[in-house]
Formats: sequence, C-alpha cells, structure tokens
Amino acid sequence: MEINGWYRDHFEFRIGGRYIAMRHIYPLLDMYKLKYEISVPGLSEMGQDIPLIKIGGGSEIVLGWSQMHGNESTTTKALFDFLKFISQKQYFQTEIEEFLHKYTFYVFPILNPDGAKLYTRENANNIDLNRDAKRLSQKESQCLRKIFDAVKPSLCLNLHDQRSIYGFKDGKPATVSFLAPAADEKRTTTDSRKIAMQQIVKMNTFLQQYIPGQVGRYDDSFNEACVGDTFQKAGVPTILFEAGHFNRDYQRETTREFIFYSLLSLFEIIGGKSQSIRYGQYFDIPENLKNYNDFILRNVKLPDEKKLVSIAVQYEEVLRNDEIIFSPVIDAIGNLKNKFGHKEKDAKGAEILTNSQDKLTVGTNISEIIDKFDKSIIYFQ
Repeated sequence: MEINGWYRDHFEFRIGGRYIAMRHIYPLLDMYKLKYEISVPGLSEMGQDIPLIKIGGGSEIVLGWSQMHGNESTTTKALFDFLKFISQKQYFQTEIEEFLHKYTFYVFPILNPDGAKLYTRENANNIDLNRDAKRLSQKESQCLRKIFDAVKPSLCLNLHDQRSIYGFKDGKPATVSFLAPAADEKRTTTDSRKIAMQQIVKMNTFLQQYIPGQVGRYDDSFNEACVGDTFQKAGVPTILFEAGHFNRDYQRETTREFIFYSLLSLFEIIGGKSQSIRYGQYFDIPENLKNYNDFILRNVKLPDEKKLVSIAVQYEEVLRNDEIIFSPVIDAIGNLKNKFGHKEKDAKGAEILTNSQDKLTVGTNISEIIDKFDKSIIYFQ
C-alpha cells in the first residue's frame, strides 16, 4: 500500500481543525496509555498536565515537542497521525519494527496547554516559551529542559506552525518549512547542524513528490533565547518544523499530512536510507520570503490616487465559542507588485466600498469589498 493511500483511509480523524487543547487529546492519550509509556513530568503555570509520550525502545533518543506556541496545532494533529500509524498492525510492519527497535521517541504533544486552551502564542503569563530558553522563567520551559537533561537526546524536533504570509519568488507558497538553527552568532556549520541539515534534506527530498517547490527554510540568525538555538549550541542536532499554508487549507488538514510524511521520512520508515545525502544540499532549499497575503484585490481606483492600487487582506485568527474565526483585516494598500495572494481578484479600475465606506485604512476589520457603483459585484465577502 502506498503511504498516501494509508493516510487517506486511516488518519487520526478524532482531532481536527485549528483549535486543539488538552481536552481534545485526553481521549487519545487514554487510548494509548496501555501501549506506550505516558507520563506527566510537569504542570503548566495554570496547573494543567504537560504529558510526555515515550515511543519505542531503541538506543537513538529523539525528543520532540508540539504547541510550544499554543495556537500552532497542525503538528500536534500530525503527531497523533504518526502515533496511529505506528500502532496499527496491517501495513509497513517491517519498517515500523525497525523504527521501534532503533529509536526511543519522547514527545510532548502539547507543551503549552494554557496557551492551547486560550489559543494564544504565549503561555498564561504572556511569555513566549520559544524565547525563554535562557531564563527558564516558566514552568513549561523548565519541564522541557528537565526532560532534555534527563533523556539526553541525540536529536530534537521543535514542531511549529507558520503563518500564511510566507512564499517564494516564483509565487509558490511555503507549505512546509524547516530550519537547522544556528549554534552561534557566526552561524557556524557545526557537527550538530550538519546532522540537522542532512535530516532536513532527506525530508525535503521526499516532500518534493507531493509539494514540489513548496518547501522552504527559515533565516538562521542566532538567538540564544530560542530553544532550538540553545539545544544546537549544546551540541544536540535540532530541527525546526513549520507547518504552513496549502491551497485554501485554512484548517491545515492537508498540511498535517505533509508533516506526517516528514516524520516518517525522518525516521526512515518511508523514503529509504540516507547514506548519500550531503548536508550542503540544505542551502539549495529556498529561503522563506514574507510575500503572501490571504487575499489581494488588484487594480483598484482610489479617489485620491492617480495610479491604480492593490488592496491586501490578511486573516486574524480569533477564538470564539471553541472555534477559530478568520477575521479579515486590511493589511496593505499600494502597488504590491512583489506580493502574491492565496486568492486574487481584479477590480479592473473600479472604485470600491469596504463595509459600505469609501475610506480604506490599514488595520481595519472588513466584512466585504464591493463595487461602489454596482453593489451586485462582490470582490470579497
């Protein structure tokens, strides 16, 4: 069976969407507690459990964590897809047994349960845990560091989401991105970085079958407050995963599949062995650009402008009644020739109204964009 066929029929359907909190994963943890070692090595600032799952019993120790930023849930869904795949007894059994004997994979499915509940990047104290690696001021940061010191991993996986603003010069969006964090200010290619780079090259090679030209890498400026940089500096290869936007996939249900494939490729369950991979190929992966908006309306006539302009709209994610609402906001007005929209329309020189008003202001929430003189023409709603 091809892996995409397995995924289509067997992904973990019990969790989905953008809002994933502890209450969504407790039933899954209960289901797996007799099969895997599931512990609670720490509590959040608000006293919530921070569960840790141990998979496999091999000598190669890998430590991963998802939802360090509470509103970045795609990789959490992919982790439970991975767990379901590893637990089934019908397909890829030889590869799974090799994985279980070679690796011990420790993973926090939700490192920041308070932020996950509130759907915020920060924790309950408004601290970005990915900037707390040096101070270790928060209980969540302390918990991660305690396990890092205890299990002594040979590889770390820092699992995140990225916004829909990233893409490439050719107009393709950055659906999945990676980073081998720097270990010092000079961005030295240390031995640990080389290993991280090789693993990223391996995953990128496999993903090109599914999202050709849509895998990117992040800028590697060093920041000792970041967890990945800190662990890389300590000599432990660390990989940043960033789950991004796929065509109109605002629930990130397609992107989770690509993260799932990335994990399988990383652990060589699919995609073959990695002996011939050169770390230098990492630099062939295009670097992310902030060149996308969710919607762009081109060729708009504004009363005070001689030239036609473009209007860019970006969604803000808002938690309401346990659902994520995508609230449109005017992000930019101007030429925008170097910007792409995940969706675009052409006003062809028409004047427009937003929320029945002439005035356009960056930062304003909008509900619709219509033709000023023909209200049956709706550009955005």
